[in-house]
This record gives sequence, structure tokens and C-alpha cells, in this order.
Amino acid sequence: MKYYTSLREIQADLNDGSVSCRQLVAYYLKNIEEKNAQLNAFLAVYGEEARQRAEEIDQKIAAGKAGRLAGMVVGIKDVLCYKDHGLQAGSKILDGFVSQFTATAVQRILDEDAIIIGRQNCDEFAMGSSNENSAFGVVRNAADVSRVPGGSSGGSAVAVQADMCLASLGSDTGGSVRQPAAFCGLVGFKPTYGRISRWGLVAYGSSFDCIGPITKSVEDAALLVEIMAGADEFDSTVSTQPVGDYTHLSGLLKHPLRIGYLREGVESEGLQPEMKQAMLAKLEVLREQGHTVEPVDFDLLSYILPTYYILTTAESSSNLSRFDGVRYGYRSNKAEDLTSLYKKSRSEGFGKEVKRRIMLGTFVLSASYYDAYYTKAQKVRRLMKEQTDRVFEKYDFLLMPTTPTTAFPIGDKTEDPLQMYLADIFTVQANVVGNPAISIPNGVDAQGLPMGLQIMGKPFGEAELLAFSNQLTETNTPQPSVA
Repeated sequence: MKYYTSLREIQADLNDGSVSCRQLVAYYLKNIEEKNAQLNAFLAVYGEEARQRAEEIDQKIAAGKAGRLAGMVVGIKDVLCYKDHGLQAGSKILDGFVSQFTATAVQRILDEDAIIIGRQNCDEFAMGSSNENSAFGVVRNAADVSRVPGGSSGGSAVAVQADMCLASLGSDTGGSVRQPAAFCGLVGFKPTYGRISRWGLVAYGSSFDCIGPITKSVEDAALLVEIMAGADEFDSTVSTQPVGDYTHLSGLLKHPLRIGYLREGVESEGLQPEMKQAMLAKLEVLREQGHTVEPVDFDLLSYILPTYYILTTAESSSNLSRFDGVRYGYRSNKAEDLTSLYKKSRSEGFGKEVKRRIMLGTFVLSASYYDAYYTKAQKVRRLMKEQTDRVFEKYDFLLMPTTPTTAFPIGDKTEDPLQMYLADIFTVQANVVGNPAISIPNGVDAQGLPMGLQIMGKPFGEAELLAFSNQLTETNTPQPSVA
């Protein structure tokens, strides 16, 4: 089977009869069978269901009635509801839980004839930067199995990286789509907050969470977001702004552009030297093309991570209170009364990192500390939003590395949560302020590990951001080999 890098290539072969959806599904299932035991990207594989759906879509193609995603085989992160399928958010606390409905984003891609092949591993409740926090074990990077794939959508990224599906749907609360995409040499896109309905997404930080795609090409990310975006009667926080045409990526951009880059993104001491070199080289290319390229100082940068973690832990403390061992999921068999049922079910069912964040969030929401931490963090968030808006009054796009380093060894940061949190330094701003951001491949380091370039755009400027990212993506992702 040919190695495909975009849906366009697949659909060209589907239309001339050189491949069928049945053959595509068989190919991806074979790859899962051969690679997943080592990589641990999929938690459940819907083999027979995918084969049946492929048969139906082949018939639709023959009749000329196929949807826009016909031929796209997709995996979904284990935080997205899919009716009558298991859902555990990478956690023991949801043992045995089966979704009773389908998330809006998932339903919209199904309506366009995508084929869902399985459910993908992730950090527990999407809390993590390395996919080492899952109750189902560590996910391994296909470029080097001794290294992390990034988190929390690590299984979703590795599944695309190792060609076990064409695309994945993940969630991004502080970089959880973009960071693993960078570590795995892929495209990861976080749209504007509220652009895609969160109905059917397991909540972590409700004012930060976004559903986004991980793909091999910008054009596939654009198509998926265009299909998933838009108003939804089930989600009061989703935007009612009309969805633009994201898929026609040419002719949208003025020339020359005004491009800002985060000064710390090339001068920070913690930045891997190869990351700095790749960033400077990309900036030089943009200058040679005639664009204005200037450094941007963001004097609130040192407050971004504290603000992010205060607010997301507070929201997670509230959101995760619903998992109590009473109505569904894991229930401790050691409970003696109602109080011990709550305590034992939650202490046994949640993992270490989730419990850490629940306790931090409960602390910052407590009566004695609410104003000192939570209220202050909300005020700082507003200042960050205002400062970011001022940057975009002057510039069309803001560039920075997606991550400070390439993928780090498994176990390297697990004993030091602060070092793990610092891996998010460049990605959390987009979630704090709600702007769209994308990570695209930007070469590899001396060890052959992928590097990512992050581009942030204006709110609801997805079309322009995707068009610019497509111009910057010079080559498609090469076929990886599992080391």
C-alpha cells in the first residue's frame, strides 16, 4: 500500500479505482497490529466496525454520493464521546464507562463519511505533557521509542506518525495537540476558543479546552476544522460566527506580511540550540520573501504558566468532582459508608498527577486563598489578552518554537513536575488568550528528532493562519520508521 500524506491523494486514488476504502482500512489495521504493542497508541480498535463502514462508503463513492471525508481513517482521543463505545479519559476512575451519545465534533466528521478506527491513549484527563500519566501505560514516540511523544494527545499523534490512521482528533487545553504534533513531526491545530463545540469532550479546564486535529498536512487540518466548526445547540460557549472557507488556502494573504516573533523564542537559555537555529533560518526565509519580520517582547511571559496552572487546576477541581464512584465508573470495594466511598473511590481511581491538580485547584478556590490566587490570575489573564490583542494590531502572525526542546527521554521529567510544566512555556499563551495556533514541522535535530514551529493568529483568523502555515510547510512528513 502506498504511503499517503493527505486525503487529496487518497481521494484521487479512490476515484480512479486504484484503491478502495476496504483496502485502506485493512492497511491501517495491519499497521496497528504490527506497531501498537510497542507504541501503545490505541486503547481500543474498532476493526470490524471500520470494515463495515468502509464497505458502505465504497458503495457511496461508486454512486457519487460520498461525503467530503470519504477515505479518511481517523482515530479519536480517549476524551471524546462516541456512542456505544468505551470512554475512560486515560483513567481508572471511568472503568467500564460507555458513551451514551456522540460528541458534536465526532458526529460532524462521521456525517461526512470519515471512518473511525479506534480510541487513542492520552494523559489521564488530558493532564500532562508527555503521555506518561495514562492509567494504560506510556505511549512511545515512533521516531525513538525511548522518548515521549508529547502530551496529552500523545497516542493521537503517534497513531498518525506511525501511519496507523491518516488523522486524529485530540484536545488542546495548554498545547495538548500542538506539542505532541511537534514531537512527532506533524501538523497540530488549535482553533480559536469556541470555534468548535465542546459537547461530548470530557472537561478538564472548561474555559481553555479546544478540540483540534493532528494530521500530516495543513490542508487536512483545514478540512477537518471547517467541518467540525460552527454553532451547536448543545454548547452555549460555542461561537455563532459563520465558518469561513478554510480549505481554499491560496489567494487569502496580502503581501508583504507583518510577522512578529517572540524574542524569548530565539534568545531563551533553555532553548535547544538546534531549535534556535531552525527558528532563525525560518525567519530569514520570511525576510528574503519581502515580509517585515520583527521581534516582539511579551513582558507578561513569566506569568503565563502560573496563571495557566492556577486557573486550569481550579477548573479541573470543579469539573472532576462529578467522578465520585456513585453513578458510574470505578467504585472502591473497601468502602464502609458514603464518605469512605467517595474518598476511597477517588483516591484509588485517580492517578498521581490528576490528584495533584485537583488538590492545587481546591486550594486556590478555598475561601482563604480565592482572592489571592484565583481572582488575581483572572485579572492577569485579562491583561495577557489585552497585550496579545495589541501585538495583533501591529502584526499578522506571531511565531515561536512549539517547544523548548525536542522529545525528551521517557522518565526524564516525571520526578520534577515543574520541569514538566515548563515544557508548555510556548503553547499555553494561545489557550490563556483564546487565539488560534498551529504547530508545523520545522526540520529535525542532530538525533533525527522532529522540531515544531508554532504560529499564532488573530481570533477567528483560522483561514489566514492556515493559508500562511501551508506556505511555510515546505515538505510533507516523511514516512517514519519505528526504531
